[in-house]
Amino acid sequence: QVQLVESGGGLVQAGGSLRLSCAASGRTVSSLTMGWFRQAPGKEREFVASISRSAGSTNYLNSVAGRFTISRDNAKNLVYLQMDSLKPEDTADYYCAACSICGVMVVRASDYNSWGQGTQVTVSS
Repeated sequence: QVQLVESGGGLVQAGGSLRLSCAASGRTVSSLTMGWFRQAPGKEREFVASISRSAGSTNYLNSVAGRFTISRDNAKNLVYLQMDSLKPEDTADYYCAACSICGVMVVRASDYNSWGQGTQVTVSS
């Protein structure tokens, strides 16, 4: 099982940027579809973005498409989420997740096998 640790969260003003990182250990991520999810207080965890094993395909939540970019460095076992033009509604805890059998179009959290502990993102207006 892969262990995942997120970093890079914080407080930013609306319109600003943050880059989240997800460091994996215990297993190479090159065999895994990787995803980012988020959960705001009182809300369900929702899919944000995913990237295929080779980074050839990506998928995004409609409301973040064009503002967020998911990428990966398999050699370093790292996955990133670059978040630009942040909005207050992007405020949430962000989680990195891994799936051994998913394609990038899988957006259900329960299909992902491994999870990080989350990193908090707060966007002020």
